[in-house]
Amino acid sequence: MENTEIQVVEKSKILLVEDDTNFGKVLKNYLELNDYEVELARDGILGLAAFRREKFDLCLLDVMMPNLDGFSLAEEIRNIDLDVPLFFLTAKNLKEDILNGYRLGADDYILKPFDSEILLHKIKAIIKRNTEASDKQNVTFEFKIGKFNFNSKLRELSLHGSDTHVLSPKENALLKMFCENMNDLTAREDALKKIWGSDTYFNGRSMDVYVAKLRKFLKEDAEVEIVNIHGNGFRLNAPVLA
Repeated sequence: MENTEIQVVEKSKILLVEDDTNFGKVLKNYLELNDYEVELARDGILGLAAFRREKFDLCLLDVMMPNLDGFSLAEEIRNIDLDVPLFFLTAKNLKEDILNGYRLGADDYILKPFDSEILLHKIKAIIKRNTEASDKQNVTFEFKIGKFNFNSKLRELSLHGSDTHVLSPKENALLKMFCENMNDLTAREDALKKIWGSDTYFNGRSMDVYVAKLRKFLKEDAEVEIVNIHGNGFRLNAPVLA
């Protein structure tokens, strides 16, 4: 008798933050019937606590909520994880709100009432895209920057046995992008859209602060520098080791 090995497929996990109890339960049940694991939080504070506690593949956030609204929650989530897909759910059809959602790095802004089947297809598409991108990024996560060793999975930058710098999520994402374009241009617009969600003036100023922080870390090796390419972006210059 042949032994057959049963492969358990891990379900994608969704964080649903919705203060309408009935609507939240109905949507949660619908997604679970379609093979997703769903955690339902009834306000932004509880949603943030859940996100800090567990790893999610996608977040569905109601915009208008007590204690912590969806936009504020999205900002907190982005400070923890730059890549997790965010969908906003709202009955508000104001242009300013929609633009604000996308500025915060939203992958979609869905107006209530919506077709559940269409939402399901959007969720499937974005999780598949994100998983494939993650698999590609994970191929290379260790980099040599002159005398530095950089591990983007652990967010650690170390220099020959000296103290290790544990980078913030944005510092880590920015340095990884520089390393992937070592000794070549990293376009300012590309970095802003990928890491900050949009290339607004204020996000640009924020990125400049993070570049300054990375320069401070890297100054311990005189042969390594992040150079401004005027009007275009940055270039991480480092010696190429044989």
